[in-house]
Amino acid sequence: MSTASERLTDSLYGLGWGAVKKLPEPVAAGLGRRIADTAWKRRGKGVLRLEANLARVVPDASPARLAALSRAGMRSYMRYWMESFRLPTWSADRVRASLEVKDLHHLTDGLDAGRGVILALPHLANWDLAGVWVTRVLGVPFTTVAERLKPESLYDRFVAYRESLGMEVLPHAGGSAFGTLARRLRAGGLICLVADRDLSSSGVEVDFFGERARMPAGPAMLAQQTGAVLLPVTLWYDGTSMRGRVHPPVETPAEGTRAEKSALMTQSLADAFAEGIAEHPEDWHMLQRLWLADLDPARVAP
Repeated sequence: MSTASERLTDSLYGLGWGAVKKLPEPVAAGLGRRIADTAWKRRGKGVLRLEANLARVVPDASPARLAALSRAGMRSYMRYWMESFRLPTWSADRVRASLEVKDLHHLTDGLDAGRGVILALPHLANWDLAGVWVTRVLGVPFTTVAERLKPESLYDRFVAYRESLGMEVLPHAGGSAFGTLARRLRAGGLICLVADRDLSSSGVEVDFFGERARMPAGPAMLAQQTGAVLLPVTLWYDGTSMRGRVHPPVETPAEGTRAEKSALMTQSLADAFAEGIAEHPEDWHMLQRLWLADLDPARVAP
C-alpha cells in the first residue's frame, strides 16, 4: 500500500470513529446497510472472496442462494463496523441487553478455578461487542493481540479503541506476546484470541469444511504450557441483539508430542468454529483467502 493510500485509509477510519458514533442509531444502521449493498453490487475482490468462502460452507447452495448469503454477509460485516464505531458510547445496560450467552458456566467455572482461560473465536458477528460484554457485564479484564496494520497510525487507533473498551492489547508481531499471554494465564487471567485464520503461515493444518486450511497454533500451545482452559466461542446476530455460545473445553491429549497435541487441539477448535459458521454463515466475516488451495504456493510451503 502506498503512503498516500495509507493516509487515506487512516483518515477514513478516523472519520468513522469520529462521526459515526455521533449519528442517531437508525441513521448509522441505515448507512451501514447502504455501504454494504453498494460494495456488494460492485462485486469487488472482498465480495468475491467472501462468496467463494461461503461456497465451501454451503456447498449445495444455488447461485441465487449464494448471492443472497454474500449480500447478507456484507450487511453483517458493515453492522460490525457501525456497532464498533459506536461501542464507546454504549452504556453498561445497553451492552448487557445486546448479548445473551449460552453455556457461560464453562467460562466462569474456569475463572473460578484459577487456571486461566483462553477464549478462541472465529470472525463471527461482533467479537468487539463480546469483549466489551466480558469487561463491563462480567467485570473481567482480558488480554488480546492485534495484527500490525499500516499505516502505524491506524494500528494505534485500533489499540487505543480496544484499550478504551477495557482490553489489554499486545502486538501480534514478535515473540514477546506469547510470553506475556502465558504470564496472564498463569496468574489466573483471561485472554481472547480470534483464531480462525493463520497470519504467520506457520500455523497448524486442519480440515475445515472438507478442505485443508491453517489456523494459529497459539491457543493450543498456550493451553499446554500453562494448563489454562481452552474454550471455543461462536457468535451470531439475532435481530437487534447478538447471541453467543461457549463450547465445552478442548482437552489437552494425554499422549503425543507437543506438535501432535497442538494439531489435535487446533482441529477441535476448527470443528467448533465450523459448527457455528455453518449455523450462521451470513455472520462469518471472512473476506480474505483462507484455504490452502487458494493461497500463493510460497505461503503454503512449510
